[in-house]
Amino acid sequence: MTDFTPNIPEVVEEVRVLFERYEQALIDKNVEVLDATFWNSPHTIRLANNEHGYGFDRIHAFRVARPPGPGTKEKRLRLDIVTLGRDLATVSLVYKVRGREMTGRQTQTWVRFPDVGWKVVHAHVSMIAEEPIL
Repeated sequence: MTDFTPNIPEVVEEVRVLFERYEQALIDKNVEVLDATFWNSPHTIRLANNEHGYGFDRIHAFRVARPPGPGTKEKRLRLDIVTLGRDLATVSLVYKVRGREMTGRQTQTWVRFPDVGWKVVHAHVSMIAEEPIL
């Protein structure tokens, strides 16, 4: 039987460290780290305001074309990491959009694969005009 124990502290911390590494790689435009974060599969999905990344190759092509820098995140409002067992996690970030009266939302689904470790298999980024209910 699979263990879905929520939020085992050391598993939450593993995912938090990887998430923060990914966020820094976005700022630095470290494509090697960005690519290493995502599952190298045609099944991987990353949907964002100006991206329909269906498959690792399309996600990689978008990353190569993206300029470096802080992007749209001005200030974090809320970060939630939920793990289920030792091999499945979700990350949800709500943030103030830089220079706009908008709220950004970012979600990621992480899976720990036996051969390659933790990878994002699905991600979504969007913005809304309303204030978030936190």
